[in-house]
Amino acid sequence: MDKSKSSRHHSSKRHLSASIKSHKRPKSSYKGDETPPLLDLKHISSMDSLMKKRESLKRELKDISKQSLSSSKSKNSENKKYEHRSKQKETKTSYKSKTKQKELKNSKSANKQVASSPANEYGMLDSEDEEHIIELRRKKRKMLIEQLVTRNDSTENLSDNNKKSFDDSNENVQSLIETNKINSTEASNHLTDMFAEDDFKCNDGANKVTQDTDSSTQLIDNWDDADSYYIIKTGDMLDCNKYTIKTLVGQGVFANVVKAQDNKENREVAIKIMRNNDLMYSTGLKEIITLAQLNKADPDNKHHCIKMITHFTHKRHLCLVLESMHMDLRSVIKKYGRNNGLNLKALMSYTRQLILALRLLKKIGVIHADIKPDNILVNEKKNVLKLCDFGSAFKINENEPTPYLVSRFYRAPEVILGIPSSYGVDLWSTACTIYEIATSKILFTGSSNNKMLKCFMDLKGRIPTRLIRKGKFKDQHFDYNNNFLLHKKDEFTGREKYEVISNVTIVRDLNKELKKSFIDMTSNEEQKVFQLKDLLHKMLMLDPGHRLSLTDSIKHPFVQETLQK
Repeated sequence: MDKSKSSRHHSSKRHLSASIKSHKRPKSSYKGDETPPLLDLKHISSMDSLMKKRESLKRELKDISKQSLSSSKSKNSENKKYEHRSKQKETKTSYKSKTKQKELKNSKSANKQVASSPANEYGMLDSEDEEHIIELRRKKRKMLIEQLVTRNDSTENLSDNNKKSFDDSNENVQSLIETNKINSTEASNHLTDMFAEDDFKCNDGANKVTQDTDSSTQLIDNWDDADSYYIIKTGDMLDCNKYTIKTLVGQGVFANVVKAQDNKENREVAIKIMRNNDLMYSTGLKEIITLAQLNKADPDNKHHCIKMITHFTHKRHLCLVLESMHMDLRSVIKKYGRNNGLNLKALMSYTRQLILALRLLKKIGVIHADIKPDNILVNEKKNVLKLCDFGSAFKINENEPTPYLVSRFYRAPEVILGIPSSYGVDLWSTACTIYEIATSKILFTGSSNNKMLKCFMDLKGRIPTRLIRKGKFKDQHFDYNNNFLLHKKDEFTGREKYEVISNVTIVRDLNKELKKSFIDMTSNEEQKVFQLKDLLHKMLMLDPGHRLSLTDSIKHPFVQETLQK
């Protein structure tokens, strides 16, 4: 009896353990949250409770599938919104961005199909195998991760392609950030910091300036010509609109001269505009100093040197404002001399005024060094003249021998020989000018310094030997016996040769030349012409030490005695 009971008891235990084994969960390699919680065998009392547990598990899996479906739908709607926005901006993007967007659409459609597959599979949760459910969850998670990675990659590609298009608009950059959910640190790379120092770095290429060196263009500045003269334009305003240019008077080696209107004083002035270079600027400064000394020595303006009113700088040109005169003496000779010179009365007046100007220069210790008709101005009535153009003037103690001092036709013999100059240089030039006023002809017309010495000897005879010996450049014109060497060119070879002239003969008569310019003279006029010849003879002594002094010149009868009718 006991044996039968025990056998029954063992059989029932085997039956129960078999049933439990049949429902026991198979082993799985998944750990953590990826696997559902294991069934607790202690709380299983019967098959009904086991079935209830399985039904509850199915319901939980269905809920999970519904949640995944809703999340996939929301993501699909976001993708549609992004696609709609990208279509609106398609016109602003380049061809490459369009192709990238097409690839992005294709990837999105593929992602939609992949994303819909887990929902479909979760909708078919009729299987009772727990392992199958776990596998579906794993696949679902893996596909979601792949979808997210693909989406991020496409977003970065799109932002790179559209970077140039949206750089200039902060609004477009911000919309791109919102659409693609770029974080704040990435967005700052697209925006321009208006206070960043990098934005204000100098471009090396901007500092390289090229200049047209074509000679046809006006070089350096549009107010200078190729020779650095100021381009005169009628109506130009100078010195803060104080002076208005009216007309160009003339142009010399150092400057050009214009007539201008003084708008403040309501008078006409002459403005000497120096050339724009260092040499002419320094020459202009020296002239300003000389004119200032002359103004101080002659406050009443009675000694016939041009008066300087003021000076200023205009566009790098030094400008000297001088009193206005009507015309230069050369123009007067051409206009009124009629190849015979001016009348004796005008000649006497001009001679006296020129000697007074030389006396003023000697008073301040200055040599003009360029006296000629071009540098002598007369007023509108032609009764007053003024010595001008002191650009070549220098102090008596600043003398340095040079063979090209003074214009050649008015150059004294000591200048050509290289003897230190004194006031006699200006006296010689004045005598040549007086002769030209009287005859309308140039007194000495040598084509070179050597020919000028020959002209001197034709009128005045042989140059004194003691004067030759003092000359620094005597070897260019005289041999060791102090015989004159006339420079000539050989007619056949064209080479320069020298003709030795040991005997000098006077071939010109100053008195006859002066009388030819005065026709039908009275006895008083003949006397005056003779006085003029005597004055010129004494002013044109070859040895500067023997020339007539300025004091004796102003006392000469030709200057002091009036012309009797």
